[in-house]
Amino acid sequence: MSNLVGELAFGALRTGEAARALVAGERALSYDDLRSAIVTFSRALAGVAKTRDTRVGIWMDKQIEAVVAIFGTARAGCVFVPVNPLLKAAQAAYIARDCNVEVLVTTAQRWAALCESIGECPDLRHVVIVGGGTAVQSPGVRVVTWQAMMAEASSGTAIRRPIDVDMAAILYTSGSTGKPKGVVLSHRNIVEGARSVSTYLGNTPADRILAVLPLSFDYGLSQLTTSFLVGATAVLHNYLLPQDVIRALVRERITGLAAVPPLWIQLAALEWPASIDEHLRYFTNSGGAMPTATLAELRRRVPSSRPYLMYGLTEAFRSTYLPPEEVDRRPTSMGKAIPNAEILVVREDGSECAPGEPGELVHRGALVSLGYWNDPEKTAERFKPLPGQRRELVLTELAVWSGDTVRRDEEGFLYFVSRRDEMIKTSGYRVSPTEIEEVVYGTGLVAEAAAFGVEHPALGQAIVLVAQPAEGKAADTAALVEACKAQLPAFMLPQHVDWVAAALPRNANGKIDRKALAGERAALFAGGGEAGTARGRA
Repeated sequence: MSNLVGELAFGALRTGEAARALVAGERALSYDDLRSAIVTFSRALAGVAKTRDTRVGIWMDKQIEAVVAIFGTARAGCVFVPVNPLLKAAQAAYIARDCNVEVLVTTAQRWAALCESIGECPDLRHVVIVGGGTAVQSPGVRVVTWQAMMAEASSGTAIRRPIDVDMAAILYTSGSTGKPKGVVLSHRNIVEGARSVSTYLGNTPADRILAVLPLSFDYGLSQLTTSFLVGATAVLHNYLLPQDVIRALVRERITGLAAVPPLWIQLAALEWPASIDEHLRYFTNSGGAMPTATLAELRRRVPSSRPYLMYGLTEAFRSTYLPPEEVDRRPTSMGKAIPNAEILVVREDGSECAPGEPGELVHRGALVSLGYWNDPEKTAERFKPLPGQRRELVLTELAVWSGDTVRRDEEGFLYFVSRRDEMIKTSGYRVSPTEIEEVVYGTGLVAEAAAFGVEHPALGQAIVLVAQPAEGKAADTAALVEACKAQLPAFMLPQHVDWVAAALPRNANGKIDRKALAGERAALFAGGGEAGTARGRA
């Protein structure tokens, strides 16, 4: 079995038109057709890519061309960079600039918006337009349609075959400060992750897996890699309302569904046709803890379906899972390490914690990524030597130090305690407070501002903003949120804005004290209601 991402779909021994690999609305692709499309795209890309590790940005909704571009890029020895379709053009431009994207696969509408920031993407040379619409031309950039790109493929073009330790992808995830960081994944990281997850989920060619999460998430990408590894069918779904997901479960006779807590909360509140329980074999949760009441409601609606509660890091893909047979005994547990990974709980000095003692989660194994793109400082903070390694081993093994505090019980099951950094985790997304604050300051409506997360019963955390009005400006929440909408996706908009007359409090280092501000507002949503004066939903 191959260890390369671009060949995942080639190992599945399914042939013929009945062997469906992808379904996207009214469109479908068999494994034979998917393999052919991947080969064609890889040859076309190899004809324009300068180097083996050329970065290829993919910015569009989930559709067949996006999947072909991802796996065709990997097969060509290049690096795919999936960009969340919810991001605005300025945010997409930052990603393209940060990792030197040379080829971009997108839609005419998104390309038109990005053209305004094209000066910020000096490495961009080729744009491939998917779908209809008139593509804007830009000096120094060759713009072609998807059909034209595929037609240029030549069977004589040499493919720069990668090996499993080469870069395959860069997935962007926000940090607690500054702009998003690019997590570099190798072919080995992605393929071993697919093997591990498909093993404990028991995936087979009979599975029909609904892909509702963005492919820019490691969790969303996993729905494709696990499907193709075993020859299952991946059903791409861009939903507008939670009810659309229920309809897709019925229409496509889905056997596996992955989602994040906010979506599960919405789905649990809906009516589920009884027929879903006949074919939904399992459902999985990651991206935050699922409320126990939500889990109980889901299990009531689909009693035959097996729940898998998981914990993961983009830096190491997936770390733990709780077997379904343990859910009744320990519904708040993260479980134990996934196959082919080891999870340690350590003190600050690297020594292992005793049962029940809180410590930092450290992940070691084949899923540990290659660090952050072009950021040695942040890489050194998160990727550090494995504690307790033997001195006789001259080459140091690096592990991912998660920054999350957990505890382990006497039987080895893990429980999440807290997040050490200031990351906001809302609607399944990791959001940088600094990135929000930069946009808020850019409106000219505030003198000082601090963004942070507050526990919320539906969102995991709600984004709360404390702001001091700029001199001569009114404390106008509606105007502030409206100004932010032009630069931030809905999931990054504040749920609640508190205006204060005085300067914001500082800590000993002279920085705005987010922790104190958050502590004062910890019970803001405790009643389960909508306390916010400003709302933004993904």
